[in-house]
Amino acid sequence: MRIVRKNTGFLIASLAILLSGCASDAPKPHASDASDSIAPHLACTLSSNCANSLGTGSLVPLRYTGTPAQAMAMLQATLKTFPEATIVHSENLALEVIFTTPVGFRDQVNFRIDAAMQRIDFRSRSLFGFFDWGKNRSRMQEFAVRFERASER
Repeated sequence: MRIVRKNTGFLIASLAILLSGCASDAPKPHASDASDSIAPHLACTLSSNCANSLGTGSLVPLRYTGTPAQAMAMLQATLKTFPEATIVHSENLALEVIFTTPVGFRDQVNFRIDAAMQRIDFRSRSLFGFFDWGKNRSRMQEFAVRFERASER
């Protein structure tokens, strides 16, 4: 009986630690974030639950040739290959997308087309918790691969 109680206590403590990372509100932007001056709408305030293409990590902007309208069409075509993606806001040069994981976690992805540089910057961040265990980064790496395939057609 003591072994069961000890194991139950350990399980509860482990669960509490795991869930504590998910139990916080999304962080507020900090005025001191160095990337704010480059693109404040795409800055990551917490690198443990966010990935972007602003040069602070290994993710690079998406490149395209053609017009911004063609870039938007390629973005939308690529998004259609992700059944968990829902476009929630669209403008001429910007998209806001929500990705919902199978267990219900939601991640917000913002895309901004820079017509002058023919590139698309992005930020992918968790809307819940401090940690994403690399999900935003891996999703955007996969997105970049699919986007590049679509642009080759």
